[in-house]
Amino acid sequence: MIEPDRSAPASSALPGEHAKLGPVTPHFVRLALVGLLLLVPIWGRDHAARLPWLYLVMLAFAVALFATPVARAIARRWRVLDMPAARKVHEVATPLLGGGAVYCGFAVTVLTSFDFSLQLKGVVVGATLVVGIGILDDLTDLPASLKLVGHIGAAAAAIAYGVVLNVAPIGVPAYAWINAALTILWFVTVTNAVQFLDGMDGLAAGLGVIAGIFFSIAALQTEQRYLMYLSAALVGACLGFLPYNFRPGRAKIFLGDSGATFIGFTLAGLAVMGEWAEGDPVIALLTPSLILGVPLFDIGFVAIARVVTGKVHSLHEWLAYTGRDHIHHRFEELGLTRKQSVLLIFFLASTLGLSAILLKDATPREAVLILIQAACVLAIVAVLEGVGRWRPRP
Repeated sequence: MIEPDRSAPASSALPGEHAKLGPVTPHFVRLALVGLLLLVPIWGRDHAARLPWLYLVMLAFAVALFATPVARAIARRWRVLDMPAARKVHEVATPLLGGGAVYCGFAVTVLTSFDFSLQLKGVVVGATLVVGIGILDDLTDLPASLKLVGHIGAAAAAIAYGVVLNVAPIGVPAYAWINAALTILWFVTVTNAVQFLDGMDGLAAGLGVIAGIFFSIAALQTEQRYLMYLSAALVGACLGFLPYNFRPGRAKIFLGDSGATFIGFTLAGLAVMGEWAEGDPVIALLTPSLILGVPLFDIGFVAIARVVTGKVHSLHEWLAYTGRDHIHHRFEELGLTRKQSVLLIFFLASTLGLSAILLKDATPREAVLILIQAACVLAIVAVLEGVGRWRPRP
């Protein structure tokens, strides 16, 4: 079992398809792989060889790979389908509930391989609430305001277990309330930022993989192996879902609200649990912000653009507004294919992630240059989005 480091802070049927699971043999092989990995006595080996990280990725991958077609079959039987619409990019009704498979991959890995720290309990409780809200939304299409209340409640649950940002130092009036409010804002923002990017095949899950890898590297740099291994569970769970979602042709299943919000909430939790730069609060704040730079930039840029262009005039309108104005939509309007748009966003996220890990031992001058470089990358994205906004839509 991995123990936390006590010394550190821690509608209609699919065309031509029937609601069945599919050939038995591949599912039996996947289940056998899960069982084999659960029986591997990996923890008796030398941890310095980095085998535990790879093992956890493989275990979460195997569970999600097995659970995804099961979730797909359930979604088809219950008619939990994402129907084509003007603001969506897919043309065929597609099963949802893929987030349940990603959650299973993460949960099984954590339950079988980790000793629960207090903060991990908080993230798991909050993430479970978010997944439940997402599944209800996939089933019944919940109002945006109700989902927001649910996300705030999930963040409050994490805070109750000690998952709190330490931005306002002790001594500042009402510092505890300020930190709690900033933590809720962080969880809600990152959760919804990732959910808003779940608009093209493989995008949200792929960003989960990239961010999870960079959180693993940053955790290794700061000697937080517990967080490194926890990130591995998320990486593997997202990877196990991608073969059914990011593939030649159309996706077989979507994450749904449950999956995208789960990935976002878990990434937000990893950021809060970590101590990313001892004695330097600026670097500690910038490291996770750069790792999550693409979704954070997108939600901020879109929010400002909607207000400036007069599309929304209140929080209620902003929550209810749906449109094709996110980064992946703009790249597609520039003439890129959907897969090209997704891959370009992956490269952008990787570039910002590399900037984040370079901050660890950077001098003040080097840190400034790294941040200027990251700002230039995002400025290029803003210019491209501006071109895409005014380009005639086919």
